[in-house]
Amino acid sequence: MSHATTATAPKSPAQQEAYKPKNKVRMVTAASLFDGHDAAINIMRRIIQATGVEVIHLGHDRSVEEVVNTAIQEDVQAIAMTSYQGGHNEYFKYMYDLLQQKGAGHIRIFAGGGGVILPSEIKELMDYGITRIYSPDDGRAMGLQGMINDLVRQSDFPTGDHLNDEVQGLATRNPLSIARLISAAENFADQHAAVFQTIHTLARKQAVPVLGVTGTGGAGKSSMVDELVRRFLFDFPTKNIALVSVDPSKRKTGGALLGDRIRMNAINSPRVYMRSLATRQSNLALSAYVKEAIQILKAAQFDLIILETSGIGQSDTEIIDHSDVSLYVMTPEYGAATQLEKIDMLDFADVIALNKFDKRGALDALRDVKKQYQRNHQLWSTSVDDMPVFGTIASQFNDPGTNQLYRQVIHRIAEKTGATLHSSFVQSTELSEKIFVIPPHRTRYLSEISENNRTYDKWAEQQAELAQKLYAIRVTSEQLKGQATVTSALQEESKKLQLELDPKNWKLIQDWPSVVKKYKDPVFRFKVRDKEIGIQTHTQSLSHLDIPKVALPKFKAWGDLLRWSLQENVPGEFPYTAGIYPFKREGEDPTRMFAGEGGPERTNRRFHYVSISAPAKRLSTAFDSVTLYGNDPDYRPDIYGKIGNSGVSVCCLDDAKKLYSGFNLADPRTSVSMTINGPAPMLLGYFMNAAIDQQCELYIRKNGLEKEVAEKIDSIYKTKGTTRPAYQGNLPAGNDGLGLMLLGVTGDQVLPADVYQKIKADTLAQVRGTVQADILKEDQAQNTCIFSTEFALRLMGDVQQYFIDQNVRNFYSVSISGYHIAEAGANPISQLAFTLGNGFTYVEYYLSRGMHIDDFAPNLSFFFSNGIDPEYSVIGRVARRIWAKAMKNKYGGNARSQMLKYHIQTSGRSLHAQEIDFNDIRTTLQALYAIYDNCNSLHTNAYDEAITTPTEESVRRAMAIQLIINKELGLAKNENPIQGSFIIEELTDLVEEAVLAEFDRLTERGGVLGAMETMYQRGKIQEESLYYETLKHTGEFPIIGVNTFLSSKGSPTVLPQEVIRATTEEKEYQIKMLKELQQFHATDAPAVLKELQDAAVRNKNMFAVLMEVCKVCSLGQITKALFEVGGQYRRNM
Repeated sequence: MSHATTATAPKSPAQQEAYKPKNKVRMVTAASLFDGHDAAINIMRRIIQATGVEVIHLGHDRSVEEVVNTAIQEDVQAIAMTSYQGGHNEYFKYMYDLLQQKGAGHIRIFAGGGGVILPSEIKELMDYGITRIYSPDDGRAMGLQGMINDLVRQSDFPTGDHLNDEVQGLATRNPLSIARLISAAENFADQHAAVFQTIHTLARKQAVPVLGVTGTGGAGKSSMVDELVRRFLFDFPTKNIALVSVDPSKRKTGGALLGDRIRMNAINSPRVYMRSLATRQSNLALSAYVKEAIQILKAAQFDLIILETSGIGQSDTEIIDHSDVSLYVMTPEYGAATQLEKIDMLDFADVIALNKFDKRGALDALRDVKKQYQRNHQLWSTSVDDMPVFGTIASQFNDPGTNQLYRQVIHRIAEKTGATLHSSFVQSTELSEKIFVIPPHRTRYLSEISENNRTYDKWAEQQAELAQKLYAIRVTSEQLKGQATVTSALQEESKKLQLELDPKNWKLIQDWPSVVKKYKDPVFRFKVRDKEIGIQTHTQSLSHLDIPKVALPKFKAWGDLLRWSLQENVPGEFPYTAGIYPFKREGEDPTRMFAGEGGPERTNRRFHYVSISAPAKRLSTAFDSVTLYGNDPDYRPDIYGKIGNSGVSVCCLDDAKKLYSGFNLADPRTSVSMTINGPAPMLLGYFMNAAIDQQCELYIRKNGLEKEVAEKIDSIYKTKGTTRPAYQGNLPAGNDGLGLMLLGVTGDQVLPADVYQKIKADTLAQVRGTVQADILKEDQAQNTCIFSTEFALRLMGDVQQYFIDQNVRNFYSVSISGYHIAEAGANPISQLAFTLGNGFTYVEYYLSRGMHIDDFAPNLSFFFSNGIDPEYSVIGRVARRIWAKAMKNKYGGNARSQMLKYHIQTSGRSLHAQEIDFNDIRTTLQALYAIYDNCNSLHTNAYDEAITTPTEESVRRAMAIQLIINKELGLAKNENPIQGSFIIEELTDLVEEAVLAEFDRLTERGGVLGAMETMYQRGKIQEESLYYETLKHTGEFPIIGVNTFLSSKGSPTVLPQEVIRATTEEKEYQIKMLKELQQFHATDAPAVLKELQDAAVRNKNMFAVLMEVCKVCSLGQITKALFEVGGQYRRNM
């Protein structure tokens, strides 16, 4: 779904000056729970830093508890949040209440959310105690720096100046007391000298070991510390741990990015305290206040303190002055072995981690570092293999090298300090080994595609020139018929040239007249999967003219004709530039029916409302953010507020049955699109089981088994003693109740096994639709990643393998999405290049798993955003052409594999919260682009999506846009209207070459996954976003009704007449029904979840097991079980 971007003002005067804080201001920045829209807060936190603030950035998807705990532990003056996904009222009130409850009411709360947070809600929240919520109109009036100046000015007050019995709080490890004392040491040490004297006395009585972690910048220290903490908490269930992490201050501004917390998943535990410190001086890896911070933590009687420095150079050894045991983290990329002689820490470190052990030359580096350690420590009598140097990949789940390193670190701490840390952590002896998604020898795949496609283009041009010469000879020969000598010489030359012309190309030229005839005949006949289809080739206008559905070029010369055939061609023929089918399907417009709000019943009613008169039901589903992040509905306020907002709440199989009830999911005229990524395999499992049970229901009705089945179901529920789920409210018009008979049970519980298995196999072969599931673009753009990238990709691969094994041919296992890349701010070329790059990455991954190209390529689909930039007029043409050339000539795929299917959604980024009626004009132009470019399906955004969940009225208007184009616009009756346009051909060539050039840039960075490691895509997207926002702000890029052509009132943000929010009744029922489900399956669930975890650990197909697990478990239960075996996503800055 789309989200409005913050509106900005016409040309501003001189660049605003940044406010200079009088005190050391610290601030936490984050995006709210289940919210992946972190591009805005990322831009904001950069400006906040540049305004002289020390920023602890937490990134996306942060619960109130995480943010509040961080704010207290870090003793900040303020929290700055972004919230785009709804539930903001509950979220911010809960944050305010929790701060008050924990004695931290002095911490200010600031937030923004585009047009999503309504003025009435802003007033209500600020009356409640939230310091400031910024609206789009504030952004236009104040500008970015102006807003930041305002929030920094309001947060500019001292911390640590007043102490009041905080020392007593150390005995209970009270985070507020610890935090305030560290601030006092940083800001007012002299004023509180007596207090620190007391703390030193207390600290001396405690024997708390300190582990110092240091290393080069970017070596992975934060990830390593997180992994050590995770293992420590698991290894010692009753012990407490404290972390002090140091990052450098910026000399120019005094600001700092305290970026270690964002990488850590293990620290949100009551047994962990963490404090981030800025150096507040130049050229040092540690803060001057580290010593006092450690004394305070020792006095608080933690069982272990970890001190992490900022990135250091070769000669820095400061860490050893503050630690009992030191761990030096480095990577294999240190240069020549002689460089090791210059690294001072190799003299002093107790343990060395050679992290990022998947890098080239890692084994040689391990040997060299061990030898250097042996030399430095004069350990000649000890085997070089026994040196405490460990190859690790800290970013990889349950990495064996990190396990070995952890055991060694704990052993050295116990040995050197006498601490009672006796580890029972199980370790293996194997080396760390990267689980490669793309085999190392295949990382050039994108440049290979560029080379392949450029080679084809060169060949096509050469062949066209040959054909042109042959045509010239033929015309000349006919002209000079009487001159035998000349014609004989011309014929000889013709024979020579014809030898160089590809026979297939000669056949294309010869067959052209018959092709023209086929399109002039009244009916065009062609085959789709061995089924002959006949389609009328013309439509009649009101003026009684026959308008051709496909218009052909009037070329006579063979070279022009061949060039056109090899690079353009008719729709349905390679390279599919004009479309993948000869003609559009009759009786099925590309219109998609979009819905997603409240509980399953409400969205089901909307689906029936918008599709009631359409012969084909093409349902496009948006899920609420609780579902998007794989969670269950809950009473906790920051979750409760998001149930059923900005999408539909689906947490189990019964929800899916109700959501799609009344639509026969196995009917070829029904297709379902599900916009979900992280938990896509689970939602797909729910969908497939819902479809299977529908067909079981039809079998029951056909065979008159209703009474018998009803008795079985009654018996099951009588035994269990729980309430059976039911559809809430009346069925809407058009819903015949299909899918509701087996609510609360599954077909295999009421039908014989053989009957059920046959129904299941037949259903899987028939269902049509797509699940988004594109995890790569989530990591690059708007982020709903929940699992580690490798595990998420493995789940996707398991889904595709299951589709191959079960003959699922009509359902797309992934919708490779550029929409969310564009929404995050990418320009059209970056959107297309990154999306196709991601698509080819899936191809390479599936091939590396042993799948055949023709078994999986037809199950891939694409999803693009259509803005109004010129490049969007050819986005589909370029995508189809690049894909077809690569699939045919590089991967050897068949015609079906060469066809790129894509869905278009009009741009959410060009929906503005001012003059929202104008949005329909933009949407109409974008829809025209998409339809003229022969997209396979189209979703037109509602004009009011900039400010609210679309209403019934606005959804009808959005659908009417494309219906009017398809049904009424005369030129749209022609299916290749942009072919033959000079500008379209020029744009196609320009965009195609720009995409191939981006492929080469990605290759230079190690392919798509290598580029993601350095966040190349994310950085480029955010740069492009800021470029657009800047031009919008200055007025250089005119936007009607936003920064120019304003109304007499200044075109303020429009308030929605109808605000769609999930009702309390819907939320309450979702939670009640979930609890009933979990109670009903309390005895079955643990066993099936264990089976799922075993499949993950033993490398079996997880989706095959998931199909069974989805029958009895909720979404949150499955997500939690998979976290334990697959690893949680680790956020990046």
